[in-house]
Amino acid sequence: MTRIGVLISGGGTNLQALIDAIEAGRIPDARIVVVISNRKTAYGLERARAHGIPAECVLKKDFESEEAFNGAILERLKFYRVDLVVLAGYLSILSPEVVRAYPNRIINIHPSLIPAFCGKGFYGERVHRAVLDYGVKVTGATVHFVDEGTDTGPIILQRPVEVRDDDDVHSLTARVLEVEHQLLPEAVRLFVEGRLVVEGRKVRILGGSEREHEKACYNQRIGQNRHCRVCQGVKQYGGGDSIHRRDG
Repeated sequence: MTRIGVLISGGGTNLQALIDAIEAGRIPDARIVVVISNRKTAYGLERARAHGIPAECVLKKDFESEEAFNGAILERLKFYRVDLVVLAGYLSILSPEVVRAYPNRIINIHPSLIPAFCGKGFYGERVHRAVLDYGVKVTGATVHFVDEGTDTGPIILQRPVEVRDDDDVHSLTARVLEVEHQLLPEAVRLFVEGRLVVEGRKVRILGGSEREHEKACYNQRIGQNRHCRVCQGVKQYGGGDSIHRRDG
């Protein structure tokens, strides 16, 4: 069972999409064990409580430093024995300490096709306003692993959204959000199924036969099997047996 912790700052529609997917059985062997917000008024906390999920608020103003604030977030994640952290509209930057505690086990959803319209200052409606101001014809959504940069981690999934001539910020936001609600549960499912391989900056999605082979190696405690073509070059497992990581 993969224990998921979700961090939010707002309404929590991506959280709701994830809850719905788990309850419908589309993400088997997974459970959201805690939802944490950095804002008291985040409606996503009510969404969590409505489904019997522990919901907590950790406020930055209650701590003397950014480091202490992120330390408190990390403490709550560890308390709930979280395996996978999902950032679902979380408008705060995680500290290196948090990222290092969950290598390739933090997933973020971003409302553009990274590397376009991302990085510091690009979040929420700001992204869509920048897309419209620049005049691009296609935008979209990206799910990626979180590293110590801002929107710089390896990309898991992307999906495009056409920018229409009559779009404004609100109409474009709504259409991209529909895609986000599809993409985030799909990425989480792939993680839970152990089908994500990180190879440098690239994420490869395993098919069924490869996944079964690698799972067998892990379950037999082989780790790196020098005689196995599939397992050669494996440096690290992440998230239990969820990820084979390859460098080079």
